Amino acid sequence: MVEDNASTPSFARWWRQVLFVPLLHSKWLTTDSKARLTEAVTRAERGHRGEVFLIVENHLPIQEAYRMNCRERAIDLFSEYRVWDTEENTGVLIYVNVCERKLEIVADRGISAHVSPTVWNAMCEKAVSGIATQKTEESLAELLDEVGQVLRQYYHLDHDPEGNELSDTVVFLK
Repeated sequence: MVEDNASTPSFARWWRQVLFVPLLHSKWLTTDSKARLTEAVTRAERGHRGEVFLIVENHLPIQEAYRMNCRERAIDLFSEYRVWDTEENTGVLIYVNVCERKLEIVADRGISAHVSPTVWNAMCEKAVSGIATQKTEESLAELLDEVGQVLRQYYHLDHDPEGNELSDTVVFLK
């Protein structure tokens, strides 16, 4: 299935990024919450050959915000952090944009062959609903668990001899 990821230029999106004050919106992402989310990534990766990668970003890069939406940014980061470069093409990027209140899941072709975009979209919507009720960390931890369950369903493995291909550490882009 081919998705049209091209966004339309938007001055409104650009202004939201310019006027965004990270200090007011990113208080939830403490050192402890990053550590707990990193542990949630580690748990999500147990029992399968997939790789889960979590990126939280305050806002889109100002120079890109006029012409780039969150989906395009997620795809760029999927490439930049080499989530696509796993042995069995089973990398999954979870991208959270705090300013836009958006969450995107980008799955590599190995897992996309098994899981429809509607499943990923439903997971995103559920997490965004939790984030809207100020339960950001809990919602992301639950989403990570759900992604891990999906990966175990298609790439189950009792013992993972290859180990971890990508870091489990949460990436926070200010």
